[in-house]
Amino acid sequence: MTTLVFGHKSPDTDSTGSPLVWAWYLNEVKGVDAKPVLLGQPNTEAAFMLNRWGFDMLDIIEDVADDQACVVVDTNNPAELPANINGADVQAIIDHHKLVGGLETKGPIDITVRPLACTATIMYDLMGDDAAKMPENIKGAALTCILSDTLEFRSPTTTDRDREVVEALAADLGINVTEYAAEMFAAKSDVSAFSDAELIRMDSKEYEVDGTKFRVSVLETTAPEIPLNRKDSLMETFKTVAAEDGVDEVLLFVVDILKEEATLLVPNDLVKGVAEKSFGATVTGDAVVLPGIMSRKKQIIPNLKV
Repeated sequence: MTTLVFGHKSPDTDSTGSPLVWAWYLNEVKGVDAKPVLLGQPNTEAAFMLNRWGFDMLDIIEDVADDQACVVVDTNNPAELPANINGADVQAIIDHHKLVGGLETKGPIDITVRPLACTATIMYDLMGDDAAKMPENIKGAALTCILSDTLEFRSPTTTDRDREVVEALAADLGINVTEYAAEMFAAKSDVSAFSDAELIRMDSKEYEVDGTKFRVSVLETTAPEIPLNRKDSLMETFKTVAAEDGVDEVLLFVVDILKEEATLLVPNDLVKGVAEKSFGATVTGDAVVLPGIMSRKKQIIPNLKV
């Protein structure tokens, strides 16, 4: 049976690139028949990565069959995985997020969760000397993942090891990191073709705080004016997305990569209270700027209060 390798729903660059990296490793080094797949349409930066390094668009799956062999990367949260994930045969988890709980496996498995900024960094280390065997396109995918998750080292999740792996991969590929990251972020910022609902769901995770269910959405961009100019329609669409997704409220953070700050849209008193209690913000309108807030994983999710 082919082993499917996939990340979370609403796939970002790491959840698109890391399945490519690990499926290559399983196929070419471990001799395991493996296939990278996605759980949704990739965002614009992930699509740029696929095109830049010559990958075909990955197949998108909606669920997994009973006993389907799979490797889960860049998440361990059942809410971000196929509905039948506990019926599948999960054989390994490679992740860099906190443990959520709720996954059930057929037997003992390999689990690697490390406090690094990117799943691809973990994979590079797990490969050891075999990492040198990666072809150019796989190295390019890994490089893109790490630069994306670290926001070119601006994110507080960045570690020395993430920097070291980027330097090694960039040297192998002859890539200027600053110039390449600028290309990536330009692709990520080009969201004009997406509907409001697509923007809200593009890079989002469900998270519950004291009984209140949120869809926590992040738009990382070098052109924040593009989504912020759609502020009114985005906030109106929050209601539809929340109803369709079974959550109580949407939290949308527009992260300005260059200014290293986030703007939280504030459609109502609930979100106003979240901003004030979670980030010590003073809210006077329908948006509030949060200086220094860059990371959902390290700065947003852990601080959420209602």
